[in-house]
Parts: sequence; C-alpha cells; structure tokens
Amino acid sequence: MLRRQVIEGHFNDTLLAGLKWACLYRWPGEIADGNGKMQIVIDERADAAQRVAMETIISGEACVPLSNHYSIFASLCTEVCETLFLPINLEANAELRTAKADIPGVLKTSCRPIMNEFSGEPFHIALARPSGNFEFIYAEIGVGTTTVTGEMAMTFEESYAHFYIHHHNQDGIIRAA
Repeated sequence: MLRRQVIEGHFNDTLLAGLKWACLYRWPGEIADGNGKMQIVIDERADAAQRVAMETIISGEACVPLSNHYSIFASLCTEVCETLFLPINLEANAELRTAKADIPGVLKTSCRPIMNEFSGEPFHIALARPSGNFEFIYAEIGVGTTTVTGEMAMTFEESYAHFYIHHHNQDGIIRAA
C-alpha cells in the first residue's frame, strides 16, 4: 500500500506539486507470484490533465518496463480496479515516523515508530539500499494499522510500515551523483 504526496514535480508539461494519491495492492500469496489486484486513488483536486498524468505514472505506463515500483507492482497485478478521485487527508512526518491518512469510504491508516521495550522511547530503525533496489534508497521503519474497505477490503493491525522520500523519473530511482 502506497500513500504519497507530490512535493514537487511534473509529467511532461503538467505540474503535479501538492497532489496526493494512494495505490492499494493485494496479492493472494507472495508478491513475486503475481495475480494481484490494484486500485489507484487520486486527489479529487486534480484537474483533468493532472488526473491523466497521475494515473499514467502510478499505473506504471509512464515508466521504462520494470524500472521502478510502479511498473514492477503493476506487472504483478492481473486485476485493476477503476481509479477513484476522492479527498485524501494525509499527515506524515518521516523523521518522527508518524503518519495518518484517511480516504473516506476507502482507507484509514495510522503509523508510529517502533517503541523500545526497555526505555519506552521511539526506537530508530532504518534501511539503507544504496544500489540494486527499485523502491527506495533510505527508509525509516515503523508500525502501522490500516483498514481498507470496498473492492480492496483488508485490515492490518500493528504491522510493518516504512517511511521514505524518493526521487525518480520514468527510468527509475534518481541516485545522488
């Protein structure tokens, strides 16, 4: 499950800054085995050009095949639900490893840091992937609880979550020089 906000960026001449989106995925078994289901949700504030641009990117159609998580995850889905255009409420702080998201009638989620059992303080855990990865270069690890309703109904209680900021284009992750 991906929930995001575009901080800055564009698709061709279409500006996307400030828009929010989510992509929900569900697989019957291991992700690599495929046969998944995907649903895209795009910020209702997006105009017609932004909606087309966002859907093209998130569906993996704008990417070099198998170059980033959009095209890889899409290639592993045999069922694609109709794209929804809804209000998306998102508050996230990657540094504190906290987030809340609400898409009325679709998704409600909250994430927090893992807590150190001995001190009661937030426990800092991170993953660094300097090469050979299609998702991210660096991520902060946390715990999330998510409920999805509708066509993609599923629930996760106190499960794995990660927070990351990525920079990419149609060729994949942009790595610092």
